[in-house]
Amino acid sequence: MVTHSKSHARTYFGTDGIRGKVGVFPINAEFILKLGWAVGKVLARQGYGKVLIGKDTRISGYMFESVLEAGLSAAGIDTHLVGPMPTPAIAYLTRTLRAQAGIVISASHNPYYDNGIKFFSAAGTKLPDEVEAEIEAQLEQPMTTVDSARLGRAVRVADAPGRYIEFCKSTVSTDTNLNGLKIVVDCANGAAYHIAPNVFRELGADVVEIGVEPNGLNINLNCGATHPATLRNRVLLEQADLGIALDGDGDRLIMVDHQGHILDGDELLYIIVKHRQELGSLKGGVVGTVMSNIGLEHALEALTIPFIRVPVGDRHIIAELNKRQWHLGGEPSGHILCSDAITTGDGIITALQVLSAMRYKNQSLAEIKTGLHKYPQILVNVKVPSICDLTTKPRIQEALKAIEKKLGHTGRVLLRCSGTESLVRVMVEGEDENDIKQLAHQLAAVVEEDLA
Repeated sequence: MVTHSKSHARTYFGTDGIRGKVGVFPINAEFILKLGWAVGKVLARQGYGKVLIGKDTRISGYMFESVLEAGLSAAGIDTHLVGPMPTPAIAYLTRTLRAQAGIVISASHNPYYDNGIKFFSAAGTKLPDEVEAEIEAQLEQPMTTVDSARLGRAVRVADAPGRYIEFCKSTVSTDTNLNGLKIVVDCANGAAYHIAPNVFRELGADVVEIGVEPNGLNINLNCGATHPATLRNRVLLEQADLGIALDGDGDRLIMVDHQGHILDGDELLYIIVKHRQELGSLKGGVVGTVMSNIGLEHALEALTIPFIRVPVGDRHIIAELNKRQWHLGGEPSGHILCSDAITTGDGIITALQVLSAMRYKNQSLAEIKTGLHKYPQILVNVKVPSICDLTTKPRIQEALKAIEKKLGHTGRVLLRCSGTESLVRVMVEGEDENDIKQLAHQLAAVVEEDLA
């Protein structure tokens, strides 16, 4: 994935996109042009001829789209432009339109001044490692353009939104309807603004739309999955049955019940898993991350459902699901994988899974979430001069073990270095909020002092 901020583009290879190399580049069209060319050259060598490009609504997406298209054209690759579309929609459309690769221009839940580039293979999954390595190497080569007769062409895909709306609806039973439900849908002024409301409306819901007026600068601004209080207030004001909040690229979901309670990814994943177990369609177990609430682990244990933790990041979840041939996994942030429906996280499809469970049980969102008791969780970010291997710090490890011993089986401690900032994240989870707050700050103080 490539991301940029106001003054520099920080290129992260190893999440959804190119792997292995980290650099800092000025924000300019020249680098984006060359990235498009490098991708195009590599794909052309592998016999690829068509690439799909989608984006979210942030203003820099227009520049990224045009310059990427030019770079791909210079390498002889045709582009099909779908305009603003959710990230999971690009994964789906890349497959259904038989493109050889898909590109998403988005920085997900970040502010408008960030942007990024993600790559999908023809199967709607991340590019193979060997292709990523080739792109890295190609970036180091001087840029050349194919003969004019071999330049790539660009076309607009006019029916992309309708195709994706129909696909989303197809992921639930044909007899599922939302008649009689009043739903507030917050699209974060992002890529799903013209998709999500129509999906739920076409299934019969009375939809109240918010966050559907993107201007290039207001994506994720005090709205969407990262600011659920906005949705909560509107649900209560409208006396709606529930609320749905997506993030800027539509791959995360947070929901609000009619009482104003906010449901995060752990709670939504639990509802889906429990429903599938009741239907007898649950395959294997569930993959969470080190940040998944211990309450989810205990609730799944009570249902005799296996639960595996992996490092933070959807690529780790996807890898574990593929390894075990399981279908369900997710993060507290609301990034949930239903791999039997789509190859990546999808907020709309996740919401439909939850709504389908509600209709099947004839229960409200407040009623169907019962069975999961979330433990209080305190997260403290400690700024450090540089990131190091925390396992080599005896004093930190002693403090960590002391807290783990005190919590026993009723809590967890997690020390995690940020992947993008000079921060150590200290998380403590347990039954008593006051106790874990004290323990979290106690451990954070040791980390700060030892790494100063």
